[in-house]
Amino acid sequence: MRELLVDFITSLDGYASGEGWPGFWGLEGPEYLAWLGEQPEVTYLMGANTYRLMSGFAAGETPPGTDEFTADEEASVDGLTQASKVVFSASLEEPLTWANSTLVRDDAVDAVRAMKEDGAGLLSTIGSISLSRSLLRAGLVDRFRVVMFPVITGATGAERIYDGYPDVALDMIDHRTFDGRIQLVEYRPRVLDRPPLDPTA
Repeated sequence: MRELLVDFITSLDGYASGEGWPGFWGLEGPEYLAWLGEQPEVTYLMGANTYRLMSGFAAGETPPGTDEFTADEEASVDGLTQASKVVFSASLEEPLTWANSTLVRDDAVDAVRAMKEDGAGLLSTIGSISLSRSLLRAGLVDRFRVVMFPVITGATGAERIYDGYPDVALDMIDHRTFDGRIQLVEYRPRVLDRPPLDPTA
């Protein structure tokens, strides 16, 4: 059975982005960027908003306040363009213009459950906070990975990631520090019906 990874990049206080901040909060370093380039082949899952944003980058748009991409950012976008992508949306129209993108209008939970049972290779969300939340709540997520950048964006943060999540127990399976400041933590998640009497059990 294929594994499903939910993969987030966040500020320390759990925001996916911040008004006025550059990509990666301006703190990406060579170790982190090299690690990004070493990721295994994956099929990316996303919703309409993430698709619109990322396909815009692929078409040459840059984030607000940014005149151009760095060479590393261009390579990252090019890698996403070459990868297989599945987009869950009732609002987008076919054909999707971003290469290697497939539009799915069916219920995302049912579709991903079928994708996990058939086929090979890793499935991973990219952004898509509400999609990731739905897949986690349905018990479909095998690995939950967060890369935390050392900023707190209490005044400017946007897209709070964990609002609306169920209670989840997390068993750590990996951790790493990049460039002396960026922290990766990876867990196996267990969705809880109620808080456990003994959190270590």
